[in-house]
Amino acid sequence: MIATLRQMTTQGTPYLFVLPGLVILGALLSVPLYKVVEYSLYDNVIVERNPTYVGLDNYTTLLSDPGYWSAGLNTVVFTVGSVLGHMIVGIGLALLVNADINARARTFFRSMLVLPWIFTAVVVALNWQLLLNPFGLINYVLQWLGLISEPLDWLGNPDYAMWALLLISTWRGYPFIMVSFLSGLQTVPKELYEAAEIDGAGFWHKFWHVTLPQLKPVIYGVALLDLIWTFQLFPLVWLSTGGGPGRATEVLSTLTFRLAFVDFQFSQAATVAVSILIISAAFTLLYLRNEARRV
Repeated sequence: MIATLRQMTTQGTPYLFVLPGLVILGALLSVPLYKVVEYSLYDNVIVERNPTYVGLDNYTTLLSDPGYWSAGLNTVVFTVGSVLGHMIVGIGLALLVNADINARARTFFRSMLVLPWIFTAVVVALNWQLLLNPFGLINYVLQWLGLISEPLDWLGNPDYAMWALLLISTWRGYPFIMVSFLSGLQTVPKELYEAAEIDGAGFWHKFWHVTLPQLKPVIYGVALLDLIWTFQLFPLVWLSTGGGPGRATEVLSTLTFRLAFVDFQFSQAATVAVSILIISAAFTLLYLRNEARRV
């Protein structure tokens, strides 16, 4: 009995050290989460001194609001487009910087290509606003190449704003994918490539039949993680376009901010935030399930 108590004390001591941190972290997560859900069940909290409990009325109103569905569609387009852009550019650059070239040149290119990752959203948005300005460098180059006859207002025209936003998001987000795939490429056995070369396989055959199957777990995990981050991305979208022009680039995260701090409809904003939480939680469960399979 005494030996069992000593064993329990010894095994439980590490958990006691992390317990204060877990309690604080749990409180910091659970209290705001509870308040957001509670606000979504009342009639315009914060603004009203005595808000009225309305149950699920805010959710009913939200589901019948065309603005919510428009922002939801924009969120899907932005999320899927951004993740695809990150994956294509990230994988392509990872293959390039993994090539067997001069070591110093390889280190230089790897360092330069990671640079977009270290810039803040403010710096990225400001620089791309200058580049995509009607008098900016992008329009000058496109006119010089003869691809356009007159300057385009990429971020001010509803027809081009989402494409311009996807370009900005792709540039900002590809380094994480590139670094993840680069680390995955280091683990692919060289014997597999040597065997493929003996069989006469070219670059694309080796990429399709060796690289992709070996990196499939990495691709799935990184894509899900990127999906979660991009789905609730706010700073880059708000600072680049503010959800405009009109509502052309309004996503759910910017709609939440607009409802709360521009229109002061905090209950509606909380309702949108809860819908983002539910969808993000579903993606997170998929990611955790994938990670559990890899262990």
